[in-house]
Amino acid sequence: MTSFKNPYLQGLLAPVTEEITARDLPVTGRIPSGLRGRYLRIGPNPLGPIGPEDDASYHWFTGHGMIHGIRLRDGRAEWYRNRWVRSQDVAERLGEPWPAGPVVENFDSAPNTHVIEHAGETLALIEGGSRPYRLDHELRTLGPCDFGGTLKGGYTAHTKKDPETGELHAIAYFFGWEHLEYTVLSTSGRIVRSVEIPVSDFPMVHDFALTQKYVVIYDLPVTFSMRMVEDGSSLPYAWNPAHPARVGLMPRDGGAADVQWIDIPPCWVFHTLNAYDDDGGRVVVDLVRFPSFLHGGRLEGNPPPTLDRWTIDPAARHVHQETVDDRAQEFPRVDERLLTRPHRYGYTVTAEAVVQNRAGEALMKHDYSGGSSEVRLFPAGSGVGEAAFVPSAPDAAEDDGYLMALTFDPGREATDLVIIASQDFTGEPVATVHLPVRVPLGFHGTWAPDPA
Repeated sequence: MTSFKNPYLQGLLAPVTEEITARDLPVTGRIPSGLRGRYLRIGPNPLGPIGPEDDASYHWFTGHGMIHGIRLRDGRAEWYRNRWVRSQDVAERLGEPWPAGPVVENFDSAPNTHVIEHAGETLALIEGGSRPYRLDHELRTLGPCDFGGTLKGGYTAHTKKDPETGELHAIAYFFGWEHLEYTVLSTSGRIVRSVEIPVSDFPMVHDFALTQKYVVIYDLPVTFSMRMVEDGSSLPYAWNPAHPARVGLMPRDGGAADVQWIDIPPCWVFHTLNAYDDDGGRVVVDLVRFPSFLHGGRLEGNPPPTLDRWTIDPAARHVHQETVDDRAQEFPRVDERLLTRPHRYGYTVTAEAVVQNRAGEALMKHDYSGGSSEVRLFPAGSGVGEAAFVPSAPDAAEDDGYLMALTFDPGREATDLVIIASQDFTGEPVATVHLPVRVPLGFHGTWAPDPA
């Protein structure tokens, strides 16, 4: 689709060059009438021109963020929109005024990693020192956000919402901090708790886990590299064998002095599926684990990630690690009504895109109680993305609902939103919404229902 040599600018990763609005999208099947809201997905989409120097140095994780949205209501797909998030740089490139707001000095990025709804706001998220950006219902950028002056620095892309309190928990990192910043964001959109957790070597902490009792912290051997900065890397984090791997348990009402650190074998974790406290006082964490992450911040060439379970015993100061499924997979999701609590089901994507720069071609559904899994195959080249679970009703049972994911249709050379009944995982989609354009492979998405 392009002439670029950089693998992150080719094929289904290649950027699109235009923003569009399309209305009354064609649908195969029937959209459930109860699905009233927006499916939102974000990812990198560098805003050109891209020259030879950019082609050589560009990394997928660092592209300007573009958000994609599909509005569903009353059985119809009312619209599709794609919009760049207007950071200062993006606004300047587009020749537009920047929607000013409270940025961290020298660290204003167009968020590209996750998009969520909280406290009535649509927030585009990124990590590593930058702040979230607020978006309106139609994906126009409203400006950067510091939660009414309560956020000290940057934020994270991977928050955890406690289903009981509605509060949003987060752990942020920055190469200029000698600590991690744990925060709790209230339902009114203000930081109400903040804890600085000292760490060494400026580690990347992409995700964490949350239970009803603990904040679970991953301090792993991918750390900031000044040598990579000097070499011109746009993602200067690298595998550091001198940095010990450990997992920390901090009581949710505790402080940095209360963190219990437990050493583990070296590994890398991008994403948590879920975590909970068991009846024996242990902490169970389901996640995707890379045995290592060696190749200078590049995704390709690394050993494949597996779906693992860590059982952390605070009394014995031991972490029991076991592989639940050894097939390469990533982007784990769970019914988010069960975050911090025991779950039975989890959903992942085959991970060829992560380890070989190829598009994922299957979704997987894991039954932790039954010890089984199902695989839903898509045609070759489909590039299926992360699947978000949407319950069929607020009080529906776990797994009673729908999975939403974007997948490329090679025949149309455009992208579809597939809506799958999760209890008929391998059956025909309930509905397929046909978008008029290709959506580049990206990261995370969410279902943002209309207010009740």
